[in-house]
This record gives sequence, structure tokens and C-alpha cells, in this order.
Amino acid sequence: MSEVLNVAVIGAGKMGAHHARTYSQLPGCRLAAVVDRDRAKARAIADQFGGAVFERLEELPPDIAAASVAVPTAFHEAVALPLIEGRLPLLIEKPLASDTASARRIVEAATRRGTLVQVGHSERFNPVVQAMLRMELRPRFIETHRISPFTFRSADISVVADMMIHDIDIILHLAGQREYKVHAVGVALLGPHADVANARIRFADGTVVNMTASRLALKTERKIRIFAPTGYVAMDYQKRSGIAIKLRDHLDVIQLARQRNFDDLSQMQGVDYSSMVKVEPLQVEDADPLRSEIEAFIQSVRTGAPAAVSAADGLAAVEMADRITEAIRSESWELDV
Repeated sequence: MSEVLNVAVIGAGKMGAHHARTYSQLPGCRLAAVVDRDRAKARAIADQFGGAVFERLEELPPDIAAASVAVPTAFHEAVALPLIEGRLPLLIEKPLASDTASARRIVEAATRRGTLVQVGHSERFNPVVQAMLRMELRPRFIETHRISPFTFRSADISVVADMMIHDIDIILHLAGQREYKVHAVGVALLGPHADVANARIRFADGTVVNMTASRLALKTERKIRIFAPTGYVAMDYQKRSGIAIKLRDHLDVIQLARQRNFDDLSQMQGVDYSSMVKVEPLQVEDADPLRSEIEAFIQSVRTGAPAAVSAADGLAAVEMADRITEAIRSESWELDV
């Protein structure tokens, strides 16, 4: 493989532009092609970041070594399958597909042809998430909140596929399990798809997750809290900050209470609780999640290493999103308006 990789971006929308910009800035990469049925949109990106313009996949030059698929989710399967059959390494934007069946066909094709497929769950590369993962917690309860004002950009899908999907991938990665039960509720206010949703997941080992997503809020908030036997972590994705409270840092306080035979915590009245709690700020690096995601993809293309977020990971996230959506439908909430 040549020193400089020729890469393509398929889809000239907002995410396609972000991918094109990132590739154009990476050493060892050359944005060689931008593909979109709307030639004017593709030309606008190519004029800014480089590359030839094409309207069809069949026109891609044979020297393309990797590609990002950033078309609308409904077209992921149709775009990805012929490229996978041609063994072209792909970075497919999240979610992997519009439904479980479609996502599974992508995974099966990638497995059969031995084609590298990475899924664009960029939140996995958020420096806050990386700081959390370094703590190696074994979570028992996780709570997430992801809310924002409505952008009207993803009105064709539910808030589960639009926003909650980020947290679903992180949850599955943290839990490391695929067996779970789902209870969920949601409300559609501006269209046929849920705009507000809450899901409660109980994994086979007893770990419980509570996820809330809304695109009808008046502010933007992206937070996660993790409770584990060895500690507690609270993180703010947006502010890129977080704190950790570790059990091992409080063993002396626990030992003190035992030594004094405090059978009733009311006996500790007068003790300053805040002074007992040792809060450790998480060390968060300054990094662009999308750039880190694409760098990981290119590294896998060059070395043959497994994808940082595999097609199987993407399938698992879509499957959970589908199960949450189905649980919301089964509740059949009716608005009296």
C-alpha cells in the first residue's frame, strides 16, 4: 500500500463535509473523491478540501484505499454493500443502518468478504469517555441524559436513533453484555416519531441503565453518571469535564466509623460530610473525537488491526435502539390535545 492513502467521502451533507475536512488535514491521507448525487454539493466540498467529484459509486477510481459513508442512514445498506463486496475498507457513520435486519446484512457481508468496517460512533472517542474507560469501572447502575433543542435535521427518525444511539453504544461498551430486558416510554409531539424517550435496561448480570433523550429541550445537556462497587463517576460530555469518587480513597473514613461502633449514622451528626468525600477531577485530554475516530480507522486500514468500533458493535447498538423503539410503540401513549 502506498505511503499516502487515497480516500473518498460518500455523501456531501453536513457529516460528509466534516469527514472531508478531517481527511484533508491528516498526514498520509489524500481526499481523492467526493461522491453525491447532488453534484453541486459534492463540488462545494471538493473545492474546499480537494478531490474529484463523482455522482455514482461506479465512477470511483480504482486507487481509492478507504472511504467514509456519510449518506442518510436509510441509504447506508445500499451504498455500503457493493463497496464491501469490493473489499473497500469503510467508515460508516452512525447508526450502522436504519434497522436491525439491514445492519445484520452489512455485518454478514463484511464478515464473508473480510472487509474492514468501522462504525462512526464518535462519542466513543470523546476524551471524557476515554478518561472514564481508563478507570476500568465495572458499572452496576448507569444514568444518561442527552437533551437539546430541536434542529429539524433528523425529523425523519426518532430521538432514539437520532440522539440516544450515542449513549446506547457507550452503555453496551461499558456493560460488555448483549442479554438484557427493555422497558421504555416516549412521546411524539412534532411528527410521527418519538421526540422524547426514556429507556430502562436491565442486563443479565443485574446491571441497570436509565437513559433519557429529548430533542425538545430549551438547552443542550449531555451527561452520564456511573455507579460501581469501587466508585462513582459523573461526566459532562459537552463541557468535557468529570469527577470520580473512588472507594479506596474513603476506606479510612469507613474504618473510623467501624472503630467507633457507629450503628446509627445519626451519631455522626456534626461531622462535615463534604470534607469526608475525596473528589478527583478526571484528567481529560484536548482532542477532537471525529479526528480520533478517523485516525483509528486509517490505522486499521494500514495495519489490518480490528476496527475500534466494529460492525458487530454497530449492529448491537441498532438492535437495542430497535428494541427501545418497539417498547415505546407498545406503550401506545396518546396525547389529549
